[in-house]
Amino acid sequence: MTLSGGPIRQAALRIGPRAGVVLLAALLFWAAAYLVPAGMAQLALALVGATLALVAIWVVVIKRSMARSARDLQTRARELVGDDLAPSILTGPEGRIVYSNPAAVDAFDAGAAVTLAGALRPLLANPGVILFRMESRAMAKGAAVEDVVTRVGHMRLSVHRAGLDHFLWRIEKSADRPQRDADPVSLPMLTVGRNEAVLFMNGAARNLVGERARTLDRISSKLPLRSGEMNEINTPDGEVSCLVVELEGTAGRREIFLLPGVAGAERQPDGWAFFDDLPVPLLKVARNGAIQLSNRPARDLLGVASCKDALLSDMMEGLGRSIADWLDDAAAGRGTVHSEFLRVCRKDREVFVQVTLNRAMEEGEVVLIAVLSDATELKSLEAQFVQSQKMQAIGQLAGGVAHDFNNLLTAISGHCDLLLLRHDQGDIDYSDLMQINQNANRAAALVSQLLAYSRKQTLRPQVVDLRDTLSDLTHLLNRLVGEKVTLSLSHDPTLSAIRADKRQLEQVLMNLVVNARDAMPEGGDIRIVTENLTLTEPLRRDRAVVAPGRYVSVQVIDEGSGIAPDKLPKVFEPFFTTKRTGEGTGLGLSTAYGIVKQTGGFIFVDSAQGKGASFQLMFPAYLGDDKVEAIPRAAARNEAPASGVILLVEDEAPVRAFASRALQLRGFTVLEAESAEDALEILTHEALRVDVFVTDVVMPGIDGPSWVQTALKKRPDVKVVFMSGYAEETFGDAQAKIPNSVFLPKPFSLNELTETVHRQIGQGTSGR
Repeated sequence: MTLSGGPIRQAALRIGPRAGVVLLAALLFWAAAYLVPAGMAQLALALVGATLALVAIWVVVIKRSMARSARDLQTRARELVGDDLAPSILTGPEGRIVYSNPAAVDAFDAGAAVTLAGALRPLLANPGVILFRMESRAMAKGAAVEDVVTRVGHMRLSVHRAGLDHFLWRIEKSADRPQRDADPVSLPMLTVGRNEAVLFMNGAARNLVGERARTLDRISSKLPLRSGEMNEINTPDGEVSCLVVELEGTAGRREIFLLPGVAGAERQPDGWAFFDDLPVPLLKVARNGAIQLSNRPARDLLGVASCKDALLSDMMEGLGRSIADWLDDAAAGRGTVHSEFLRVCRKDREVFVQVTLNRAMEEGEVVLIAVLSDATELKSLEAQFVQSQKMQAIGQLAGGVAHDFNNLLTAISGHCDLLLLRHDQGDIDYSDLMQINQNANRAAALVSQLLAYSRKQTLRPQVVDLRDTLSDLTHLLNRLVGEKVTLSLSHDPTLSAIRADKRQLEQVLMNLVVNARDAMPEGGDIRIVTENLTLTEPLRRDRAVVAPGRYVSVQVIDEGSGIAPDKLPKVFEPFFTTKRTGEGTGLGLSTAYGIVKQTGGFIFVDSAQGKGASFQLMFPAYLGDDKVEAIPRAAARNEAPASGVILLVEDEAPVRAFASRALQLRGFTVLEAESAEDALEILTHEALRVDVFVTDVVMPGIDGPSWVQTALKKRPDVKVVFMSGYAEETFGDAQAKIPNSVFLPKPFSLNELTETVHRQIGQGTSGR
């Protein structure tokens, strides 16, 4: 039996080579079964032939199903992107091209390529890496986009996942990037890498030089090229003088534009005709500062339609010396002329530019090519960095001052409280003692303001309803503003709660209201307006970015004299004030700024001279289930004798003396230790019973949290009161690990100390 020809072989070939081979093998097994005698061998051969036949049928069915699916996919792709002007390519497994729209066929010859990497290889040296990276991102996120640099310019490559193993690619020129060879009369441009190797030349550059140069010395015999000046460029017709503009790129690369002089009616012979075509802001400036020529990017950056008859000093300011002198030094080549950062004289927005001057000769006269770079974002980052440094410096200063100063104030105010216990209001010394006490509190408030600005104060956040807070505060605010000023409140009836330190929030509102009052010496109206805000996209104001979400807004609006534009950016700086000497410390707004930022909120100011000012606070709305808490009121003064054993550990003798006497006067038994080591020595007596440890946090040797943790291993039921002149956040993590501990910030009064200890003993008693 032969299968080398005839209808059987032709039928096998029509169903495909693989299925045909399997089918031929099945027929061979059946033929063998027919020829052998009946028995097990014949049955086995017949079964094998039947199995192979089924496999051949299965292969045919699967192949036709896949072909039908591929045709359906191509049809859908054609309907989707067939008329798209941008090249679009549908790929399957292993990057094989399933469909290319006409734009892709024309742009990349995608119809002849098997894979997308093969279609892009004329543009990219190694497209496989980029395509794999983007496919991986698309598999994870559904889509990916990337700007890539090709041999013909910047391209934007985007990909979307289209099923389990198919991707739809779209390739378009990046609109915000300069495109090489994008214009019929393009500028000669080349990309130079390290060691002066020429990595790329566009068509105009190759036409100018006459070949594809490999190194820069082939293009010019006088290296290095002088950016902004006329350079001699080698061409087939000899050396040609070209204006050279060099831009720094990434990874040590440079892009160099050559502007040759072109004769003809449409092009000026001096080489400046291409000036307007360059993608970098450029000015041609005379020695006296007159702007002779400007290109479109420079005019856009300066915010003007024309620079004709304008001086550079009219457009920019902030050099620190005469701009005319700076230009004259650059033109004469005196000294080293560095780049300068200048502020553009624009009324619509604040713009900073970095200006680099290059000398060039024109008809025997020196002209300057000013290369401008937008430095607005850089100056903004610099301002943020300076602000951060300033806050860090003040924070370090305030922290160091707070510790030592608060220890002194604790001793002063504490001993004053002890004296007041022995004097009533009729005594002749009572008023003097009250003056000492009040001034000690004022000194403590000053340190607290410094800590607030540097965001290093101790906050007690709680869920707060601003309507209740302002209602409680109205009486005090009305007394602060006086009779000439009217205070009005306007609330959102559905105002959300916030989470903040209520006492500190009241301080912020009082500072803002007092500033508004001072801005209206003749009287006026101060309005406080609260409302809910929902941001669906980021809000960018000044240097802050407010993330989308729900916020509570509080505005304090006055009708005063307003704030001058040059002073507006400085209002939150510490010690900055527009008031006369002695009328203010300059810490009110900086304190408000620090409290708001430490709470997680934002503070903004809007003002115009003569039209008043508006300060807006924005706090994240509290979305939890906690009920709004009331103000934790101070416990009533407990005159009844208390009992309990207190171990007092304090390295400052005056503070230790005051605290010991104050606790003894309330009936406590006090054991004193001037260091952690002494405290641990006292606790070695196992028969000694101690109810509360009252300890300083920062001490020479072992610090407070460390010795307490050691002591609690043998005495786990003892309560702890930590005292410190530093903010709680400096050791908050350590305290959180110690059960039944509270924090008492210095300076504290006699009542605050004794009531805190009394509460701790009460908790211990109730728990037994």
